[in-house]
Amino acid sequence: MKKLKWKLLLSFLLVLSLAGCHGQGERPRDERLYEDDVTSEREDYIVVGFAQVGSESDYRIANSASFRETFCAENGYYLLFEDGQQKQENQIKAMRNFILQEVDYIVLDPVVETGWDEVLQEAKAAGIPVILSDRSVTVEDEDLYTCWVGSDFEEEGKKAGLWLENYLEKTGRDEDEIRLVTLQGTPGSSAQIGRTAGFSQILGRHPNWQMLECASGDFTQSKGQEVMARFLKSYHDIDVVISENDNMTFGAIEAIEQAGRTCGPKGDIIVISFDAVSEASFAAMKEGKLHADMECNPLLAPMVDEIIRKLERGESVEKIQYVEERCFDAFMDLDAIQEERKY
Repeated sequence: MKKLKWKLLLSFLLVLSLAGCHGQGERPRDERLYEDDVTSEREDYIVVGFAQVGSESDYRIANSASFRETFCAENGYYLLFEDGQQKQENQIKAMRNFILQEVDYIVLDPVVETGWDEVLQEAKAAGIPVILSDRSVTVEDEDLYTCWVGSDFEEEGKKAGLWLENYLEKTGRDEDEIRLVTLQGTPGSSAQIGRTAGFSQILGRHPNWQMLECASGDFTQSKGQEVMARFLKSYHDIDVVISENDNMTFGAIEAIEQAGRTCGPKGDIIVISFDAVSEASFAAMKEGKLHADMECNPLLAPMVDEIIRKLERGESVEKIQYVEERCFDAFMDLDAIQEERKY
């Protein structure tokens, strides 16, 4: 660790915070670190810079909370948290700041997959391990990052397709002509690419499933509502909506209801979502407005913590590590499931 430089840097940060420097763009500070932390004891903290995508969804909020709770002073960390506001240039700038400040580790949740080679090369040249969290990157040299931890997005997409396949068979509609639309996530993001590809594999084996259109809702509720409203105006015979995250799904449900249509097990449109990280998504299933939700587990910080502990001990780590995830639908005992969940 860069002990002397960090002692001086963190002392400077404390002076700024005590002076009331809370303007826009300030690096979020762990409020559990007090003045007496800026002593010789501070040199023992592991300093982690986290370049987050943004706060565009319930998943992202839960994910950020997981990192703030895990990478705290009590666990031996000092966390530098940067919200990229869904812009790659913001994340690249944050990473370069982390490199200049000589953090011990960088955690990157990339907004898109491409365009990271140069800054990752800079981190490697500085000797700073980069751990990818949630979303992945496409680079020429995979040695530019240490490892990746997150969801198997393609498997999530397959689960959604298999759930629909099974549901149509149970309801006697497996031979019917099924017309679908898809609300995709941010174009080029790992979640969008994986979920679209996974579902497409199941779609391809059903010639009676017709994908009318796919369009990006950018993982936000407002855009999801906007795109779904357009879908409903363009197509009057939609049977299934595949929505690649819950926030877009909530917007889609609003648009469906505003158009005088119904959705859910008792409605005329099947809605399948992804994330299942909030009470709202479970409430939608309980209310009969949402058929099924593919879990995208946001609690990745403990896995990243375990990786860093191993690296600190000089141990090797697996290049790809998946978090456990489930599938939920409106026909399960959702109250019992919620009681055992941490999010």
